[in-house]
Amino acid sequence: MKKRVFCLLLTGLILIFAGCSGSDTAVSTTASTAAASSQTVSAATSAATTTAPETTHEETTAETTTEKAVSPINAVKITPSQSIRTLAQGLTVAEFSGDDGLSDFLSGGGASSDKGLTDFLVRQVLGGKAGLLFKGIKGGCSTLCVENENGGYLFGRNFDWHRCNGMIVVCRPSKGYRSVSTVNTDFVTSGSDFELSDDVLRFCALYAPLDGMNEAGVCVSVNMVYDSGASINQNSGKPDLTTSTAIRLILDRAASAKQAVELLRSYDLHASFGYTVHYAIADKSGYSVAVEYIGNKMYVTETRALTNFYVTPGPKYGVGSQKSVTRYENIMACYDENSEMTPAELRDTMALAAQKNVADYNTQWTAIFDTRAKTVTYFHRGNFKNGWTVSL
Repeated sequence: MKKRVFCLLLTGLILIFAGCSGSDTAVSTTASTAAASSQTVSAATSAATTTAPETTHEETTAETTTEKAVSPINAVKITPSQSIRTLAQGLTVAEFSGDDGLSDFLSGGGASSDKGLTDFLVRQVLGGKAGLLFKGIKGGCSTLCVENENGGYLFGRNFDWHRCNGMIVVCRPSKGYRSVSTVNTDFVTSGSDFELSDDVLRFCALYAPLDGMNEAGVCVSVNMVYDSGASINQNSGKPDLTTSTAIRLILDRAASAKQAVELLRSYDLHASFGYTVHYAIADKSGYSVAVEYIGNKMYVTETRALTNFYVTPGPKYGVGSQKSVTRYENIMACYDENSEMTPAELRDTMALAAQKNVADYNTQWTAIFDTRAKTVTYFHRGNFKNGWTVSL
């Protein structure tokens, strides 16, 4: 009989967004953990509590001891269309089918800055006649990859930030894998005195994903790391990517998490808005890693969970949000109690980690990616009783 899960979770703000850098590549596939199970390879937690600096935001901690009570997922199956459809206040869904322009973007050398990306999008969708502005945002999140009791693997993701407008985007490109991704559309604004049309917003959203999964079962999320004074700005002569375009590349072209890592190695990464970030990448085989950029070198560390501190062994290990170290340890404690979960159980685990009434930060969306069923179930702003499921 499966063990019942008792988790002590400290809920606090986790800062996350996207970014990366590095010109050389280093790989670490082993690191000790204080509480990791034999199925988990991740960075050790012993150094984290002594090296992690305080975040710039006040993080409120609420202690909760919960016995996991599992109720079935109640989610409406939705079929996106070309029109942007409102699911709830602050959450929409749309589909894009056709040429997503990624080949043109990459063949032109990509973009080494958000202005470069904006210029590309202006040429693609507006013929260069109007301006777009990619506005900087900070967010928060946690991720966890677990074995699915029903077969395959699950990937859970919380996105924590100020109240924002999220969009679920299903992309069916003429070349590449189908995918579902999630975008904070406040990230894309008009630089002129007019609102972007639905078609323009839908296309631009393809280049601003914060997380997603493709039909090959590759999942990816970008998380912010608070590392004062650090930046990610590779300049080795390779084609260039920004934080979010790296996710679009992975979703369109990666058949596995390992291939996603190799794709990232083939490009110079430039962190958007100077934010330091790392990526959580997992696939249907259960291979799950963190990709981090330290001193413009790329590091890969196997881990089940990722929050907002570096997990690469070495001097930078544990640098980030101190509260996110605690969150990581508690998520891993839940994982050690129950490394094989149903989608409903992973939902409940992510619900325990969700932000509620922490200043003006809250969990804006939670996504449960099912790599075997090729579905994503979304819960919005802490409402875990009702959700929406999108299928690839």
